[in-house]
Amino acid sequence: MGFHEVRFPASLSFGSVGGPERRTDIVTLANGFEERNNPWAHSRRRYDAGLGMRSLDDVETLIAFFEARQGQLYGFRWKDWSDFKSGRATQDVAFDDQLIGTGDGATTVFQLSKTYRSGSHSYARPVMKPVLGSVRVGVAQDEMREGVDFDVDTATGRVTFAQPPVEGQDIHAGFEFDVPVRFDTGSIQTSVASFKAGDVPNVPVVEVRVK
Repeated sequence: MGFHEVRFPASLSFGSVGGPERRTDIVTLANGFEERNNPWAHSRRRYDAGLGMRSLDDVETLIAFFEARQGQLYGFRWKDWSDFKSGRATQDVAFDDQLIGTGDGATTVFQLSKTYRSGSHSYARPVMKPVLGSVRVGVAQDEMREGVDFDVDTATGRVTFAQPPVEGQDIHAGFEFDVPVRFDTGSIQTSVASFKAGDVPNVPVVEVRVK
């Protein structure tokens, strides 16, 4: 899958509407009970980029970005303003925000992830597109040094240690991240007259799976 490591202008994604979706297969039995199955291991996010348009200059920026991606052909990064940090949105990133693994004395590569909890239930979301310069990593409550103790691949979200963490040591990470997406439309329709009247184009964007 073609992917451009470039972020959709954050000033235009601010104010957009969107969030996660889940696909659930539901079968109602003859006795009224239901059988439910979730064919997706991970949720998928959808957004409307059009709602962030505030001026004709914004529309021009959107069209340039759309053309450079060749419409739906290439994916790109998207900042979800409601969910872009490993911890709380109102707090700074900390190296112990998320538990991403436990050392076994041999493994050196760990995937960044964010865990969502509600009561006794949780969901671990793989994070594939961390923001450059935002990743902090800790082992056994000691913060590590990027470029010395570890390196991070911002295209895959994988953290590689120079030396494998000792068996039993918890590995934590904090980071900002983007969502890998593509345009979910093959065309963008705009009108100068309608835009001045307050209308904005409908520009759907959908999350894509990346390796």
